[in-house]
Amino acid sequence: MSVDALFEPLKLGPLDLPNRIVMAPLTRSRADAKTLAPRQMNADYYAQRASAGLIIAEATQIMPEGQGYAWTPGIYSDEQIAGWKLVTDAVHAKGGRIVLQLWHVGRISHPDIQPDGKLPVAPSAIKPEGQAFTTDGFKPMVEPRALELDEIPGIVAQYGKAAENARAAGFDGVEVHGANGYLLDQFLRDGTNYRTDAYGGSIENRSRFLIEAVEAAANAIGADRVGVRLSPLSPFNDISDSNPEPLFVHAVERLSALGIAYLHVIEGETQGNRTPEGGFDLAKLRNAFKGVYIGNNNYDAALAAERVSSGAVDLVAFGRPFISNPDLVERIREGAPLAALDKATLYGGGEKGYVDYPTLEGATLSAA
Repeated sequence: MSVDALFEPLKLGPLDLPNRIVMAPLTRSRADAKTLAPRQMNADYYAQRASAGLIIAEATQIMPEGQGYAWTPGIYSDEQIAGWKLVTDAVHAKGGRIVLQLWHVGRISHPDIQPDGKLPVAPSAIKPEGQAFTTDGFKPMVEPRALELDEIPGIVAQYGKAAENARAAGFDGVEVHGANGYLLDQFLRDGTNYRTDAYGGSIENRSRFLIEAVEAAANAIGADRVGVRLSPLSPFNDISDSNPEPLFVHAVERLSALGIAYLHVIEGETQGNRTPEGGFDLAKLRNAFKGVYIGNNNYDAALAAERVSSGAVDLVAFGRPFISNPDLVERIREGAPLAALDKATLYGGGEKGYVDYPTLEGATLSAA
């Protein structure tokens, strides 16, 4: 099948995208160990991949309490803003466009990586199954502390401040991370949200935190520079909901009314089945959202081209293929084979498995 549809330009808010291929946000745990700021190595990595129509930079915590994994970057300090400026300058110098994913992990954390060894926070004190990635390796996650009602406005405000910081760092916009079992997703789902106040119970109440966080970002930098990521059918990070269809249709209708630039949906189970048993037709979300729709999850070039051509999606996000193929856009255009991924170097470490994947010609892309 022709991949020509993937190379049609698209207007995304104030941005002109030259193709429909998006680099998905990918946690690599390679920020500076002390400051959690990006550095030159990170700038080189993103600049190598600047041929993407849009880069969504890795999930980045909006505040110290938002961190859930070792060595992930933040966007709340001057050092972090300066570090990210290295990245955005390098991407823009290559002609690319880049937005930052704003992240609070909620309960998917551990006291070892929380300020002063405190408990992680969540909508309700429900322990997740799984292990946290700390600086001392993997450790079982703990029972979190339920957020007090008067704490929530401060976190909402931090989404706005993080969006401002992202723009100060040179990003073209932000993506609010409402997916994959992290804090905003925890508030959405009845499997993790047992609250009886204005942020729990009804679908409207459980959607409130997500909508307020997105609204804060939109008010800070303009709705046309804000996107949202959701994963309605994914059980990732021990997340669940008894009836996701009405919940997510409602949430998407509310997001659409804010006039944000795009909706980024993980279609099916994260890194797994695109059509899990007991799911619902995600076209309902596409129909409920009036902006640009990004599809994600186990796409290859053929499926991406087919769904863009049919209008099922506007853009397609590729994750791990971008790690081992810095020139993924060119490989898709030419129908070339993809390089294999070294899973041993995915998280943490240095340049190996990060900036040393070669192009089709066998050369490592230069950031210069």
